[in-house]
Amino acid sequence: MNTTLFTPTSLGKLHLKNRIVMAPMTRSRAIGNMPNELMETYYKQRAEAGLIITEGISPSPNGLGYARIPGLFNDAQVQGWKRVTGGVHASGGRIFAQLMHTGRVGHLANLPAGARVIAPFAIAAPGQMWTDSSGMQAHPVPEAMSEDDIHQTVAEYANAAKRAIAAGFDGVELHAANGYLIDQFLNTASNQRTDRWGGSPDNRIRFAVEVAKACVAAIGADRIGMRISPYGVFNGMVHDADMDALYLRLIDELNALELAYIHIVDHSSMGAPEVSPELKAKLRASFNGQYILSGGYDAARANADLDAQRGDLVAFGRPFISNPDLVRKLQNGGALTAPDAGTFYTPDEKGYTDYQ
Repeated sequence: MNTTLFTPTSLGKLHLKNRIVMAPMTRSRAIGNMPNELMETYYKQRAEAGLIITEGISPSPNGLGYARIPGLFNDAQVQGWKRVTGGVHASGGRIFAQLMHTGRVGHLANLPAGARVIAPFAIAAPGQMWTDSSGMQAHPVPEAMSEDDIHQTVAEYANAAKRAIAAGFDGVELHAANGYLIDQFLNTASNQRTDRWGGSPDNRIRFAVEVAKACVAAIGADRIGMRISPYGVFNGMVHDADMDALYLRLIDELNALELAYIHIVDHSSMGAPEVSPELKAKLRASFNGQYILSGGYDAARANADLDAQRGDLVAFGRPFISNPDLVRKLQNGGALTAPDAGTFYTPDEKGYTDYQ
C-alpha cells in the first residue's frame, strides 16, 4: 500500500487530497476577537493542504486569554468564519476549527468585559504574557472552577462545535495540549483538585472526556479530533509517574466515542523534551481512528514515517507560515522560505499574507 505524503486519504467521512495537515498556529490577527478578511486570505492561500486546522478559537469569552485571538461563541463570529471556510472550500481545501480555551493562560487585560480567568485550580501559570494595553504582564492566579463552571464550560465547547458546523467548518479539533484548559485538567501542575475532577488518572481525564462526549452529541464523532501533548512542558506542564497510564486511559475513552483522529504534539525539534517513543507507539497501536504526526518534519521523514505506519497524516507548522505553497515545494523539492519570527503575532498583513 502506497502511503506517501501526497496520496489521497480519508478522515471520518471526508476525502482529503493529500496527507499534509496545516498545524494550528496562533497568529493574533483577529481584531476584536473576530475572524476577518485578512484571515480569509491567509487560510485560502494555504488550501493546497489536505487539511487545515485553524489557530486556536475560543469557545467562550473566558478562553480568549491571548491578545487578538478569535472566538466562536456568537452569531457575528459565525458569519466571519463563513468567509474563511468559504474561501478555503472554493480553493479545494478542507478546514477544521481548533477549539482552544486558554484557561489560566490568560490575563483580564486580554478578555472582554465580564469574562474571567478560570482554571481547574487556583495556581498561576509561570511567566508572563503580552497584553496590548499594558505590555508584558505576569499570569494572574486564576479562579478555581466550580462544578457549575465546569458544566457551563463543557456546554460552551458543544455550542462552539455546533457553531463551527454552522460556519462551514468540516469538523473541530479539541485542543487538549500545550497547557491550555483541557490539558490543565490532565496535568498535576495545574490540577490539584481533590474532587471527582482531580487526583487519579480517571478523574483528571474526566473533563477531556466530558467535552468530547458533549461535542460528539452536538455534531457527530466523525467530525471531531483531539490534540494531546504527553510529556509536554509548555505553559508549566510537568511529567508524573501516571502519565503513560493517563493517556492510555484517555485513548480508551476516545475509542469508545469513536473520535476521528488524535493529533500528537512533539516539540522536541524545537528543544522541548522528547515524547516517550514507547508511549507514542502504544497510542498508535491502541487508538482506532486516524493518527496525525507532528514535530519538525520534512518530506523525506514524513514519507518514511507514513510508510512505516507510524501515522496516517503529518502536520507541518512553521513552514506553512512563510510558504503558502508548501505542498508544492515539498513535492518538488523546492527551497523553503524562512519565517520572520518578529511578525508571528503582530496585527497586520506583514509576515502573514505577504509571503510569496
